[in-house]
Amino acid sequence: MEVQETRVQTDRVLTIPNILSMARLVGVPLFLWLILRPEFGGPQSDGWALLVLAFSGITDYLDGKLARRWNQISSLGRLLDPAADRLYILSTLVGLTWREILPVWLTAVLLARELVLLVMVGILRRHGYPPPQVNFLGKAATFNLMYAFPLLLLSDGSGWLASLAAIFGWAFAGWGTTLYWWAGVLYVVQVRRLVRADAVAD
Repeated sequence: MEVQETRVQTDRVLTIPNILSMARLVGVPLFLWLILRPEFGGPQSDGWALLVLAFSGITDYLDGKLARRWNQISSLGRLLDPAADRLYILSTLVGLTWREILPVWLTAVLLARELVLLVMVGILRRHGYPPPQVNFLGKAATFNLMYAFPLLLLSDGSGWLASLAAIFGWAFAGWGTTLYWWAGVLYVVQVRRLVRADAVAD
């Protein structure tokens, strides 16, 4: 969802955007299972894993688009959408790092950002504020990473297609990681301002 959405929110649960977000969440363990099957003696299932990622990307676009168009923006949707994004990123990091497609240092850099954001959410709750909404920069970072991961998975092979996927995959990974941390820094600045405002009010 976009930050500073001014449309009316609803408390309805069974809206089409929410159902799409729930479907994305169901796909997280399926994707992780598919990507790790070869590590446990199973057949290669990267094609199916890529289809699950593609489904995630399509539903990620549709849930926000339909919520705004049909005025079905909901409190639950504001929680489900970023939760699904983060869980897909986490599961992909685990899978690609386990298979040694991603280096450990890159995984550590992305997880460190999540840890920083988790600390910020804790500070906000202590001061009575809700978690920060997803902003445009954070969404752009997520889109870059969600393009990078399937391309890097595709690069785990041979031939010209794998080489091309590696080039574009690492380009998206670099942009996505930079934007991911940039969005994280903006969250920290936002939290700092709110905490200072509370201190002045007291």
